Amino acid sequence: MEEVVFKAEPIRLLIAAAIGILLLLFLIIKFKLHPVISMMIAAMVIGIGAGMPLELITETVETGVGKTLQGIALLVGLGSMFGGILEASGGAQKVAQTLIEKLGQKKAGWALGITGLVIGMTVFFEAGVVILVPLAFNVAKKTKKSTLTYVIPLLAGLASGYAFIPPSAGSVLVANTLKVNLGTVVMVGLPVALVSFAIAGILWGKMIGGKIYTALPSNVEDITDTEKNPPSFHLTIGIILIPLILILLSTVSKYLPFSEKVKDVLEFLGQPFLALTIATVVAMYFLGIKRGYSKDQLKKILDHSLRPVGMILLVIASGGVIRWMLQNSGLGNIIGPALEKSGMPLIIVAFLIALLVRVSVGSSIVAMTMASGIMATMPAVVAAPDLYRAAMCCAICGGATALSHVNDAGFWLVSTFLEIDEKTTLKSWTVMESLIGFTGLAMGLIISAFA
Repeated sequence: MEEVVFKAEPIRLLIAAAIGILLLLFLIIKFKLHPVISMMIAAMVIGIGAGMPLELITETVETGVGKTLQGIALLVGLGSMFGGILEASGGAQKVAQTLIEKLGQKKAGWALGITGLVIGMTVFFEAGVVILVPLAFNVAKKTKKSTLTYVIPLLAGLASGYAFIPPSAGSVLVANTLKVNLGTVVMVGLPVALVSFAIAGILWGKMIGGKIYTALPSNVEDITDTEKNPPSFHLTIGIILIPLILILLSTVSKYLPFSEKVKDVLEFLGQPFLALTIATVVAMYFLGIKRGYSKDQLKKILDHSLRPVGMILLVIASGGVIRWMLQNSGLGNIIGPALEKSGMPLIIVAFLIALLVRVSVGSSIVAMTMASGIMATMPAVVAAPDLYRAAMCCAICGGATALSHVNDAGFWLVSTFLEIDEKTTLKSWTVMESLIGFTGLAMGLIISAFA
C-alpha cells in the first residue's frame, strides 16, 4: 500500500469525505456540471475539509493525475485506434455476418452477442452500437420478429465485453487501480462476461423480444450499409485475439517449462501497451494498407478514433485525484477496519459503492473510477491475493453497469437508435444492464471463494 503522507483527524476526515462525495453527486445531478469539474471541486473540498496542508493538496492533485494515467492513457488511446480500424475496414461487421451465416438465423442472437463480446473488448460501447446494431436490424427485417430479440443479445455482448475483459478501458482502469495482473483479469473476466451475456443477452433477449414487439426504425434503410469489401473473418478474428493471447501468454509462461530467456520475451510482449501496439500495427497493415487504404486515409481513421479519448482520460484522471486525496489523508485506514469488522464481504462493499455512483451520476467510467479508488485505499484490499482483487474488479465493473436509466448517455443512445420510448427502454435495456451487473457480483463472489 502507498504510504499515507498525512494523517487527518478521523471524524473530521469522514465528514469531509462525505461532504465531498455528496457535493460531487449534487453538482452533477442538480447543476449538470461536467464530471471533470465536479470531481476536481469535490477533491479540493475533501482535502481542505480534512485539514491537509495546501502544498500537499497540490502535490496530491499532481500525483493523482500522474499515477492514474500512467497505466491507462496509452491503453485507452491504442485501444481506440485499434477499434477504429476494425470499424472502418468492415472487419467487425464481417465477424457478425459470418457467425450469423454459420449458426443460422435461429441462433442469430448468439452470433450477434458473441460478436459484441469480442468487439466490446476493443472499442468504446457507443462505437460498437453504431457499428453492429444495423446488422441486428437486418436479421429482424428478415425474420419479422421484434428488434429487441436480436438487439438485446448484441448489446449484452458489447456491455459484458466492455465491463469485464481487458483491454477494454473500463476493466483496465479498475485492474490498474487495484494493481491486478491483467492476465488474471482476462482469465477471470472471460467466464464472467460469457455467463453475463448468456443470462442478460440470450435468456432475457428471448423473453423480452417475445413480450414486446418493437418495429424496425424508420430510417433502417439508411443505416444498414456496410463495407462493400470487408476483410476475411479469420483475418479479423486473428488480429482481434493478438492482444488477448499475448497478455495471457505473459501470465501463463511463469508456470510453463520454458527457459528464462523465453519467459522474459513472453512477459515483455505481454505488457498490455506493447500487446496493443503490436495488434494496432498489424491491423493497420492487414486491414488498412494491404487492402488499399492510403497513408492519408489511415491517418484520418486513427485521428477520428482518438477524438473521444481526451474526455475519457480527463474523467479518469479527475477520479484519480479524488482517490489519492482520500488515500493520502488516511481514509482507507479508518473505513477499512470498520468495514472488515462489519462482516460484510469487501466485494459486496465494492459493488455497492460502484452501484450507488452509477445510479446517481449515470457514468459507468466515473462509477468504476470512484469505487476502485476507494477500495484501493483499504489495507485489506491491498493485502488480498491477486485472484481476490480480480474478482473485485468484476464486482466493481458489474456495479458500474447495473441500473442504467435516464441519467446515462447509453440509455438515450439505445432509445434513440431503436426508436423506442423511455418505458420500453427501461423494461429492456435497463433490466439487461442490471442482469449483467448482478451476475458480475455473483460471479465475483464465487471466484473470490477460491482466492
